[in-house]
Amino acid sequence: MNLCDYNFIRDLLGRHGFHFSKSMGQNFLIDPEVPYNIAAASQADKSCGVLEIGPGIGPLTAELAQRAGKVVSVELDKALLPVLAETMCGYDNVEIVPGDAMKLDLGALAAEKFQGLTPIVCANLPYNITTPILEKLIETPCFETITVLIQKEVAQRLSAAQGSADGGSFSLFLQYYMETEYLFDVPREKFLPAPKVTSAVLRCVRRPKPAVEVEDEAFFFKVMRGAFLLRRKTLANSLSSALGRSKEEIQDAITVCGLRTDVRGEKLTLQDFANLSKALQR
Repeated sequence: MNLCDYNFIRDLLGRHGFHFSKSMGQNFLIDPEVPYNIAAASQADKSCGVLEIGPGIGPLTAELAQRAGKVVSVELDKALLPVLAETMCGYDNVEIVPGDAMKLDLGALAAEKFQGLTPIVCANLPYNITTPILEKLIETPCFETITVLIQKEVAQRLSAAQGSADGGSFSLFLQYYMETEYLFDVPREKFLPAPKVTSAVLRCVRRPKPAVEVEDEAFFFKVMRGAFLLRRKTLANSLSSALGRSKEEIQDAITVCGLRTDVRGEKLTLQDFANLSKALQR
């Protein structure tokens, strides 16, 4: 069965009485090259256990199953469970887990399902949960790599060079833990229904250790988030509001780090933030 064939999809969903849910951000792939290329980009092999979130009717799941030791797909929409039971019946290394990935303990799930395998993530993520689910996956240290199909604009932001206007606090948070690589675009016409925007594939590889050394990680992230609180303001103004400290005190710390007092937060690298958080603590 071709899980990306429009007529097959229409017939399959019709037989199961399935209707697309806007609230769940459901967009199914209709070009077989796309799930093939995403699965290839994940570099999954028989030594890997792959966590997939939101399998839809399973085109990416099937591609992953042909490469990986095991695939566990978490599906929130109960209406898709009988559909997946039909489309995945030929794969004995695929397990569909009903539930909300945002509420599940993904580390415990990986430990239970992927014994003896290297846990990785590969998914066509619903746009509406991209940031929170990525944050959760990053904070689950067992996942060595994360390969996701997301909105192009978000993928560009998350892979932006440090110190560029394209990035933000979340892209720096991601790059603190992971090396990111923007791989390829997926046009809107490759989906059913077609979303309003172009998508792209982002691959993240966990660093052996965080990108920079910090004395107090919680404070480091507080400073980093605070720097983007008032994005159009200077770093000193934004941090003064975020940390409840005087602008002069903030400017002194900025100067100690060799930065201009009128610098904006978007111009700082992870190392700059590490230096600044250290200076502010002292």
